[in-house]
Amino acid sequence: MPVAIITGASRGLGLATARALAGQGWSVVADARRAEQLQAAAGGMDAAGGMDAAAGLDAAGGVAPGRFVTVPGDVTDPGHRAELVAAARRIGTVALLMNNASRLGPSPQPGLAAYPQPDLAAVYAVNVLAPVALTQLVIADLLSAGGTIVNVSSDAAVQAYAGWGGYGSSKAALDQVSAILGVEHPSLRVYAFDPGDMRTELHQQAFPGEDISDRPEPDTVAPAVLRLLAERPPSGRYRAADLLAAVSR
Repeated sequence: MPVAIITGASRGLGLATARALAGQGWSVVADARRAEQLQAAAGGMDAAGGMDAAAGLDAAGGVAPGRFVTVPGDVTDPGHRAELVAAARRIGTVALLMNNASRLGPSPQPGLAAYPQPDLAAVYAVNVLAPVALTQLVIADLLSAGGTIVNVSSDAAVQAYAGWGGYGSSKAALDQVSAILGVEHPSLRVYAFDPGDMRTELHQQAFPGEDISDRPEPDTVAPAVLRLLAERPPSGRYRAADLLAAVSR
């Protein structure tokens, strides 16, 4: 049974992808800072799929399609990262690392000339440094499994939007991290994945007071991640909109 680590999996794309992977037989080790939300996500998965999040058993006592193990904590904390990886290794070899946890920064977002340095450091700690640190911890597992890294990016990594200097530049750095890892480890697949706009808490924070109900639900974007995992195209930067359009043709 393949094992995935997904950060920021209490809601949004992280949770949607975790559900999809568990349905395909993956074991998912998920983290998030908000312990109650993460446990609620596990309970919701149990109710939806008949899965016991801790034991991986279905309602009849048999083996469920996959298991969902929760490890609450802050991905910027080295001790938590070690705990997260240890929990995954107790199940098996890590074949997927999905760095989905992201920090937007202050909302409304300030221009770079006025961006508070502590906030900028916090954005980079979550969006760049933590993904690199987690990759360093599991790179041997991933190489053994011929595995995959999915670093969740943004269109703000490649488009210059006023007020998005902190978040956008951090995601641009993550894109470059992904590209370099792909060159350094050609046996792996390393993807910078741009999910596009979604109806998520982070997106709402970016547009305070605005109605974002027209944005797609994360469940509609998760199939793009599954396509990357199934087809394993060359390492690189991929947009969900392109992957989903290709599926629909």
